[in-house]
Amino acid sequence: MLQFTAQQIALMIQGQVEGDAAVAVNNFGKIEEAKKGDISFLANPKYEEFLYTTQASIVIINASLVLKKSISATLIKVPDAYAAFATLLTKYQELKTQQLNGIEQPSFIAPTAKMGKNHYIAAFAHIGNNVSMGDDVKVYPNVVIAENVSIGNNVVLHPGVIIYSDCVIGNNVTIHSNAVIGSDGFGFAPTADGSFQKVPQLGNVVIEDNVEIGSNTTIDRATMGSTFIRKGVKLDNLIQIAHNVEIGENTVIAAQCGISGSTKLGKSVMMGGQAGASGHLLVADGVKIAARSGLTKSIKQANLVVTGYPAGEHGATLRTQIQVKNLPLLEKRVKELEILVQQLAQKG
Repeated sequence: MLQFTAQQIALMIQGQVEGDAAVAVNNFGKIEEAKKGDISFLANPKYEEFLYTTQASIVIINASLVLKKSISATLIKVPDAYAAFATLLTKYQELKTQQLNGIEQPSFIAPTAKMGKNHYIAAFAHIGNNVSMGDDVKVYPNVVIAENVSIGNNVVLHPGVIIYSDCVIGNNVTIHSNAVIGSDGFGFAPTADGSFQKVPQLGNVVIEDNVEIGSNTTIDRATMGSTFIRKGVKLDNLIQIAHNVEIGENTVIAAQCGISGSTKLGKSVMMGGQAGASGHLLVADGVKIAARSGLTKSIKQANLVVTGYPAGEHGATLRTQIQVKNLPLLEKRVKELEILVQQLAQKG
């Protein structure tokens, strides 16, 4: 277990210590549950009451916070407590993974595979022919890397990851357990007798730098060419990316989304959980797609917020939903008017 003092942590996150700079911690804890020896943080004002009762040894807080009571914990003040805590967690994780190195047995590494420095290959990993791996690559148990795969520096492949042949993985990429990269795209041609003939998928998947891919996410290889996951993309668990899709830089996609073949998302797109997109669409930069929305046509306006099925501009869709709720009342009024008209007609 790694241990750090308040002074050491303050240097890592560029904070200012208030209290005992020598106090040490070796674990993380939520502010309402933390105990002695833990470090926690306060970013959400809703949890401020726990700052005055927490048992944590160190708490990271916003420098702008005005304390209402005295506290026992040592404070580290920073401009943004949430961002600072995220930085600290990242550095801690890096230090832990640096301790992993070497090749465990049994594992299989093809004679033609090339590996850089400081690699870690866990037991039961399989690395195929002509695989190229950079420095500081961590391959956990039951990972399969097929032939001709190229992997950059500082890549982490968690247990059960499968990377099919010819795929390209950039630098600083993390792929979580049981994700599948480069499986066949869903390509079948109907025949005269009603059956379907498989269309060979000859392309690959290219994952650029600084990408993170969640557990059980599947990214299909292109029929021809490449399926692209551009720089800085963050994919949640249980996502399906179909063949020849392109996910633009710094796009984030939540769990259980599905993107059909050849659709291209622009830069900095945000896609909520369980949203879906039909094939061959174009989505402009900065578009926000609400959870459970269904895209059936391209979105050409940048930074638009869309929701619903079929997905439309957020405000217009909400107004439509309100009118739909009013339909029973409108129907009642129409029937009343019909009766009134009939009564007037009879009097006339």
